[in-house]
Amino acid sequence: MNFPQFLVGMTTASLVVALSTFLATGSIWKALGWTVLTLIVLQVGYFVFVVRLIYRTGRKTHK
Repeated sequence: MNFPQFLVGMTTASLVVALSTFLATGSIWKALGWTVLTLIVLQVGYFVFVVRLIYRTGRKTHK
């Protein structure tokens, strides 16, 4: 997965979370909180994916 695909997916996921939370609770603040939490989880996941990708590439070149 390259960065533009991740960016589109992250934006779509955050919009879906924001809209569904707002419709379920009626609170903009809860929707904002859940959206921020979702963005943090997605960013951490992307970071772990990139680190794993770099680690695997480094291991294959040393063999």
